[in-house]
Amino acid sequence: MAYTLQQFCADSKDALKSQPLDNALKAIAAKLGELLNNEGFVKATFSNDTPAGKRELFHDSELDFYVLAHVQDGGKRGTPHSHGNSWAIYGNIDGVTQMTEYTRKNPEGEEAAILEVVDTYGVGAGQTRGYGPGMIHSTAHPEKCWVIRITGTDLDVLPRYKFRKFRDQIIEKAA
Repeated sequence: MAYTLQQFCADSKDALKSQPLDNALKAIAAKLGELLNNEGFVKATFSNDTPAGKRELFHDSELDFYVLAHVQDGGKRGTPHSHGNSWAIYGNIDGVTQMTEYTRKNPEGEEAAILEVVDTYGVGAGQTRGYGPGMIHSTAHPEKCWVIRITGTDLDVLPRYKFRKFRDQIIEKAA
């Protein structure tokens, strides 16, 4: 029997209630990998006609986590950001999400942030990756991409770091 969205949501809730956050995120990411392999779930969630954008698949009102489906158009590139004191897990069904991770090189109290690139990689079909509180990263989608994203709360209303190109600076990691 295929692993379902309902099972995934229940397992995610159990992990968040019973484990330290780092362990819970790893457990949820592993379970998300199982869900991404459920052909019935994929067909019910995405099609070639699904418009670009974000859809809510599930919200746990007790713990306030969300399961979201995203269709990303090709050529989209996001700016560096964090999830504040929350977290997110990305899982790709189709296409590749290019991820870049950063570390802040100057104190958070300073107005302009200086970010250094510390890692770049792709999250491909069937792969997942978790991002804990405060982790700064950016996404890029060279081609159309289907993504499932789990968030610890509604990130749109949470205070968090967002890169401002006229104020902040990115430096490449020294070789």
